[in-house]
Amino acid sequence: MPQSQTNVLLHWERLPPLAIQATAEIAGVSIELKADPKFGKDSLPLLLLQSSREELEGCQSVLRFIARTERTGQELYGSNALAAVQVDQWLDFSTAIVSGASLEAVCGIVDQFLSLRTYLVGYKLSIADLQIWGQLQASLQWEKIRKSGKLPHLTRWYNFLSQTSPLKELLEANAPKKSAAAERVKEAAAHKGSSKGAAETGSFEIDLKDAVEGKVVTRFPPEPSGYLHIGHAKAALLNQFFAQKYKGKMLMRFDDTNPSKEKEEFSENIIQDVAALGITYEKLTHTSDYFPELLDLAERLIKKGYIYADDTPLEQMREERMEGIESKHRNRPAEESLAVWQEMVAGTPTGLANCMRFKISMSNLNKAMRDPVAYRCNLIPHIRTGSKYKVYPTYDCACPFVDALEGVTHALRTSEYKDREDQFYWVLRAQQEAWPGLPSVHIWDYSRLSFINTVLSKRKLTWFVQTGLVDGWTDARMPTVQGVMRRGMQVSALREFILSQGASKNVTVQEWDKIWTMNKKVIDPVCGRHTAVLKCSKVLLRLSNGPDEPEVTILPRHKKFEGAGKKATTKTKEVWLDAEDVQLLSEGEEVTLMDWGNAIVQTISKSADGTTITGAEGKLHLEGSVKTTKWKLHWLPNISELVPLRLVDFDHLITKKKLEEGDAIEDYVNKNSRWEVEAVGDANMRKLQKGEVLQLERKGYFIIDQPHLKGKPMVLFAIPDGRQKAIIPSPS
Repeated sequence: MPQSQTNVLLHWERLPPLAIQATAEIAGVSIELKADPKFGKDSLPLLLLQSSREELEGCQSVLRFIARTERTGQELYGSNALAAVQVDQWLDFSTAIVSGASLEAVCGIVDQFLSLRTYLVGYKLSIADLQIWGQLQASLQWEKIRKSGKLPHLTRWYNFLSQTSPLKELLEANAPKKSAAAERVKEAAAHKGSSKGAAETGSFEIDLKDAVEGKVVTRFPPEPSGYLHIGHAKAALLNQFFAQKYKGKMLMRFDDTNPSKEKEEFSENIIQDVAALGITYEKLTHTSDYFPELLDLAERLIKKGYIYADDTPLEQMREERMEGIESKHRNRPAEESLAVWQEMVAGTPTGLANCMRFKISMSNLNKAMRDPVAYRCNLIPHIRTGSKYKVYPTYDCACPFVDALEGVTHALRTSEYKDREDQFYWVLRAQQEAWPGLPSVHIWDYSRLSFINTVLSKRKLTWFVQTGLVDGWTDARMPTVQGVMRRGMQVSALREFILSQGASKNVTVQEWDKIWTMNKKVIDPVCGRHTAVLKCSKVLLRLSNGPDEPEVTILPRHKKFEGAGKKATTKTKEVWLDAEDVQLLSEGEEVTLMDWGNAIVQTISKSADGTTITGAEGKLHLEGSVKTTKWKLHWLPNISELVPLRLVDFDHLITKKKLEEGDAIEDYVNKNSRWEVEAVGDANMRKLQKGEVLQLERKGYFIIDQPHLKGKPMVLFAIPDGRQKAIIPSPS
């Protein structure tokens, strides 16, 4: 290839991208490396494509391009479609391999995966291996981890690759530049130590108390009273992480102790969401599996004097707990409490008027210790046991006991429950007294996941559903797993974001921009491109020398990703443009019609008052150069096959960044959190299915919520990209 056609890769002079160099050599693709003095430590490698004047930014994009243009038949992108998807997953994952507190934990995930493998994908080298290797090679911190011997499988893999050609030669040639990598690590560490860095990232450098490798058991205990939200997703992923870190196991247990709130629908969808997140567990149980033992436990606790029957009215009980006033029944004999207990078990009027309370301390400054309720009656049929039971344990009573019975060694809870930690241990000790042989459980707390303008309280989310302010738990404005995925969040991006938070106890309120930016990095390289024009502002451009009969051209749906498939573009004598584009034009101006060629706009017609563009006339000038035109316009042919669209965009459900205690949620409801516009899209869109992600050129990313059906428009939800406030302008 002539020198003028050799693609140029710009990079930071102190850190050459060895993974890209190696890939280019293996693939037989010529690339000229140039250190750009304007690049800094945060600059991404930039590939300048000489033939098309296009640019590709970032290691992942450059590696994908090289792998698709390789000349040596190495199949660096995988040998089949499945392998290509797996390569993409590792390329996305590689963004988490950066120097910092979480590096060892992230490397631990790769180490486990490589325990019985030579390569990350299939049985041969791929760009997945080269990218992960390159990320590690650039980190001086990795050298420390590698020499520690903690990650034998990843170390074996890294050493093996480092001894193969051309990686070995590249390492030797760039050995003097190790100091630059070291400085980069230091700078990154200093940055992460700042208050801003601490707020954005978390740490996995945490050891669970008394954790023994191979014996750690964690549990994820959702209550089937709603759909999983992204805060629950963090809990599930952290439990899985620590179970894997210590080569133990994770249990999943439904905390189904409140028939008033629970539904089978919630249980089924929680299981579905956990599976979608790629979370696996040793076994699935229910607290209701242990109802017989929990009722037996109650009688033992009564006899030991640890719980007592109380018929104090609910509001009065709350006031007395706040004031530290003892119930008049607190010191009643165990025999009386046992008699009342039998009434509760039978569900009699006397039983219904009572509850059982732990006898802890009404003078404790920690109000969670002021005789909390242990058992209460409920005549609503249970989703699993029907009307067999009339009395149920509270979460505070059941959780320590069932944790211990199931062999849970470490119970992970969000730090908002920190004041209930003493209660957990007191209750468990009382249960151990009443139930000899019951093992101990350690609590470890972590920060709750919080976002601006968002509520993650299940009670408040239920309120939104019940009031009809949203279209159910899967509404795209809801912070449920299904809600954010319906809006276009990809599972890999959600997992990456949560894992990037680490297991820190630092409480932060996150911006949504960060997670949507991660999501864009997942969808942009692979989603197909299409064209749409808003129905309310489309303008017809008549081309005097346009084709008398429609001409069809086959083009790629994504110019940089063959896997997106093909699309048909129809060229006609009349084409539709967006009015906002036409407003930028002048009569006599030459423009470029994308994927067609140049045209000269000869006349622009407006309404009588001059405020509305009603049409335009022009002629093709295909011999003109696209390099000389200022405006590149997307267009649609004037054909009957265009697809009617409804483009929907969203805003936050609440108007206040962070609700404070005492704030009434109804005072902060965003009454304009959803809006939509009508549009028409290219004919290729009629074949797209529900859940497909695409980019509408110059509008943004969308996910198909309802496919095109005869007589009904296709409905597309706008996917935030982390930058634009709104993809579709809000009418307000």
